[in-house]
Amino acid sequence: MLIGTEPRGAVEDGPRATGQEARAAARVAELERRLGDPTDEHNELSYARLLAADEAGELSAAGERALDELGLGADFVPRALGGRLERLDTLVRVMRQVFRRDVALGLGYGVTSFMAAVNVWTSGDDPQRERLARILTGGGKVSVAYHELAHGNDFVRNEFEARPADGGGFRLHGAKQVINNAERADAWVLFSRTSPAPGSRSHSVLLVERAGLDPDSWRVLPRYDAVGVRGCHLSGLRFDGTPVPGSALVGEQGKGVETALRAFQITRSALPGMAVGTTDTALRTVVRFALGRQLYRRSVMEIPHARDTLSGAFTDLLTCDSLSLAATRAVHLLPEQTSVFAAATKYLVPKVLTEAMHELSVVLGARFYIRDGEHGIFQKHLRDLPVLSLGHAGSAACQATIIPQLSRLARRSWFSDEPAPAELFQPRTGLPGLPYDRLTLASGRDALCATLVAAVDRLPDASPEERAVQGLVLQLVDELRQVQEASRALAPEDRTALAGPAVFALADRYAVLLAAAAATGVWQQAARDGGDAFLADPAWLAAVLHRLARRLGRRPADLPPSVAARLHEEVLRRFRERTSYDLYDTPLAG
Repeated sequence: MLIGTEPRGAVEDGPRATGQEARAAARVAELERRLGDPTDEHNELSYARLLAADEAGELSAAGERALDELGLGADFVPRALGGRLERLDTLVRVMRQVFRRDVALGLGYGVTSFMAAVNVWTSGDDPQRERLARILTGGGKVSVAYHELAHGNDFVRNEFEARPADGGGFRLHGAKQVINNAERADAWVLFSRTSPAPGSRSHSVLLVERAGLDPDSWRVLPRYDAVGVRGCHLSGLRFDGTPVPGSALVGEQGKGVETALRAFQITRSALPGMAVGTTDTALRTVVRFALGRQLYRRSVMEIPHARDTLSGAFTDLLTCDSLSLAATRAVHLLPEQTSVFAAATKYLVPKVLTEAMHELSVVLGARFYIRDGEHGIFQKHLRDLPVLSLGHAGSAACQATIIPQLSRLARRSWFSDEPAPAELFQPRTGLPGLPYDRLTLASGRDALCATLVAAVDRLPDASPEERAVQGLVLQLVDELRQVQEASRALAPEDRTALAGPAVFALADRYAVLLAAAAATGVWQQAARDGGDAFLADPAWLAAVLHRLARRLGRRPADLPPSVAARLHEEVLRRFRERTSYDLYDTPLAG
């Protein structure tokens, strides 16, 4: 038996629930049962076998077979089209179970298809949606190609062309590089230049199906070798006058940038929360090591620095999941405000998760470098996780989305908006459908920071932990006021993506404040509902806000000793009971 664990039976579905939550909990439990205990060497999806596939540069065949059997492609398809997608936060919970085992499997099997499909769900017509739904529910894959190596995230400068053809339709000319599953996909979503004129109106999105293409006019480019996600099939496509029908056009011609930016609001909100599973595994791996490793005649867990590092990583996971929760639920509840929330989530969450893993590597010591055995999964996750900060929307691109909105938010929103609805912070409460047509490219409102401001007058102060929370919220609201003043004073040239480094730092500060607001909202609702004793305890929020205040350069007062004790107790409980280190406390297979 693993050190520090207790035997338990099959994964249970958790508390009885109805409707959306019942379906979500059942789906997560179904994945856990099928994927099995990754620490069991006899499991075909054990960490050892996933590492072997990674060393071979391939996705786990057993993993893909399991996800085929589970029909994972349907999780990316709206229910109205025969799939399971009804809530974005539910999709995050489902994919988190895959990501905690293997980032490459999560990206390589399905998330790429989701990133492509969102463009069609957002702007496509009914026949396109139906065709794509049939591909995904039938076990097929779809790839998305936004960028070109020569232009990076500046995709409005892309040179790949879809030239209008005589008699209708288009002819594809040029190459797209670094496409996940390019050679395995049944269809591709291609961001294409449809006019030689400069500017964003010169680009469109096309849904191109492999079947029926002239085989002599296109080819798959050689596969790239990658440092992380070695199993992902990263290659490219080259087209030389390939004809495609006019029905391939997604939305209106010349509206490709708008389509992509609306799709980004969904994918930027969802993908970071999936990655929480990787750092969950890293923390679990280091807890196991700390309990079993003897140093100076005691376990590593008894060393104060090691214990504090583990609790700090747990705190970071709660922070990231709070922001992820607010961002994904905002797509349903506050779609007009989602642009800035999504960009902040995609920017901050992978950054915090990666930093937490580097801190955990110090506790693991030399074993951090080992590529096999019980600690090998740690180095694989640490290599794979940074990929999520790149891809279709890198960190700088996300900050560049926030920067033009800062001055407007400073003038119109902060300290004047109404707080977000309670449902934004309730992990298990039902949601309305995804309102694709209400997603906007920019917003002058921020109900999330309004929640932080409103908390100043609503927080209890009876216990030492509550008083610590109250003091930290006051400091963070003061920080928001400073961000507001700096944003109001921005020169015109600093309100664009070409702004100087100080403005990018301002966007970073704002993202941290959004995370603080999200965690505060989660705690307020948990304390009101009383259904989760840990989330209702102010200790975890005090720890979250303390770390975020320090991240902002503040020097907050020391927390009551009870905060560290409570977090340490919860780290051990979740390890021994095999439940997740996020807001859901989900039963795990191992």
